[in-house]
Amino acid sequence: MSHRAPSLPTARTDAEPPREGLDRYDVAILAELQRDGRLSNAELAQRIGLSATPCWRRVRRLEEQGVIRGYRAEIDRRRIGLGVLAFVRVDAERNNAEATRALEDAIRALPEVVACHYISGSGTFELHVMATDLDAYSRWAHEVLFKLPNIKDLHTSFSLGEVKAGGVLPLGHLGARG
Repeated sequence: MSHRAPSLPTARTDAEPPREGLDRYDVAILAELQRDGRLSNAELAQRIGLSATPCWRRVRRLEEQGVIRGYRAEIDRRRIGLGVLAFVRVDAERNNAEATRALEDAIRALPEVVACHYISGSGTFELHVMATDLDAYSRWAHEVLFKLPNIKDLHTSFSLGEVKAGGVLPLGHLGARG
């Protein structure tokens, strides 16, 4: 029986994780699935030292709680023709919440934006943008990015090489309870 589910409940991004409810088996499940999300339930259970049924129940609970938000393949962007990774700091006009929400919605709809974060300091958002090459990025920026609502200013930096990407989340702070 596989632990993978085609769709998971949407987790609230502002919700506190159920840290107090995670024991050593839950932490072990998270660690193993971060390393290999394609593990069968039987293999996962064997690796963490549980039988298959309790392991499956724990995975389902972690999914339902939103701790596990999904499963996906890690793709090498360069091998599929995405040679440019740009970091775009967006300074938004902070005139009202409705305008900021409109900008957020517009950013969410852009497939080229693979991550977006509110940031402190100078700027409002930091976007991680993928493009095939610099010309494609330039066209996209002029045709799409500069036309987003509520934009005051943009600053772009380009990745010159990855030192680390797609890393697993640290779990040491969760300890090995139970």
